[in-house]
Amino acid sequence: MAPPSRPPSVDSLARSLASTGLPHPLLVDAAREAIAAGDPGSAEWRAAAAGRALLQPVINATGVLLHTNLGRAPVAVTSTGTTYANLELDLDDGRRGSRQDRAAPLLARASGAEAAMVVNNCAAAVVLVLAALARGREVVVSRGELVEIGGGFRIPEVLEQSGARMVEVGTTNRTRLADYQAAIDRPGADVTLVLKVHASNYRITGFTEDVAVDALAGIGPPVVADIGSGLLDATTPWLRSGPPAWLAGEPAARQTLAAGAHLVTFSGDKLLGGPQAGIIAGRADLVAACARHPLARALRPGGLVLNALQEVALAYLRRHGDGIPFWRMATTPLEALRGRAAALGAGRPVACAAVTGGGTLPGVEISSVGVAVDGDHTATLRAGPRPVVARVVDGVTVCDLRTVDPSDDAVLSRALAGLLSANRSAGDSDAALVSPRP
Repeated sequence: MAPPSRPPSVDSLARSLASTGLPHPLLVDAAREAIAAGDPGSAEWRAAAAGRALLQPVINATGVLLHTNLGRAPVAVTSTGTTYANLELDLDDGRRGSRQDRAAPLLARASGAEAAMVVNNCAAAVVLVLAALARGREVVVSRGELVEIGGGFRIPEVLEQSGARMVEVGTTNRTRLADYQAAIDRPGADVTLVLKVHASNYRITGFTEDVAVDALAGIGPPVVADIGSGLLDATTPWLRSGPPAWLAGEPAARQTLAAGAHLVTFSGDKLLGGPQAGIIAGRADLVAACARHPLARALRPGGLVLNALQEVALAYLRRHGDGIPFWRMATTPLEALRGRAAALGAGRPVACAAVTGGGTLPGVEISSVGVAVDGDHTATLRAGPRPVVARVVDGVTVCDLRTVDPSDDAVLSRALAGLLSANRSAGDSDAALVSPRP
């Protein structure tokens, strides 16, 4: 009986995986795991799995424009080579400047605010405002606006962590101006802010009532409006066709400030269409107080985020909606999508519905066009050299073209053609894979 063969050394097995392009330490880990499992042959797929776990570009064919799992808003990435940037340098006098002097003033200008600053997300913006302006004092908020955002973060907990004391008014479905006034005027009250929170990720309908910003602005304390999604201007001057119907009712920074809000907080991604960030905009003295707070340093974004946000802000000021990938995708005409679907040459064109996603505009759909392939092929599409993330509807894989950049159509076409080819190799007909239904 022949003696059992000895497993390869970890080092030799790791070196045999060099063609994957991964760093040698990661290949060593894959080799060790494979040998420990008694299956040295599995080292290759273990290394491949390690590579696929890294951040990489994917094609979003889900029809969800702001897909949280895929980084929300698509951001155009530009490269100027290996270089530094004047992140905190004043080029005029050579002295140290502030990273808040770049994208933030552009966003203030675009939203009609006196001043603005940028932090790393909208929740951070709310925490910083409350900590800087209301720590140890009271903040009035409607019970109908004690929302929970993604990841389980709740407004009451955000208030608690900021050091502010929450005063709830009204009921879940109805809050009146008199409720706010009574909380402000009650004996021993120490109200320093009124907080209004946009319920961006759900809707309450029926027997409801709330108080508009313009009414709140006249009752005394400064009003902070957390509009969340980041629509800069309800008139959408960056879109030649004007505001799309699906934006109706969404609060915008410019109009909220014009209505009397002293500060607004909103996302840099979502409907703004930039990288993940949070913006505080409004009255200059209040923004300055936030910038002076110690938390401002802990919550500040890095240069890469600020550079991407600056490009988005410049596109807004140029009124160039096509320069913002989110708006370009969201407003692509159906005729253009139909033409692309026909040109793919694989799958069957179908009508479908996209959504904004990312906790914005719940229940609102945007008409779209995609290509459909019978069966669930999502795992195969994700496993390709350029992963394609699609969805399954009633047993059919649908690739929604509204969220696919036209530059990726050729890659998507090859991926779908690969499905057809694999199906033919398995002895099935194309008709079994691509349904003949109209």
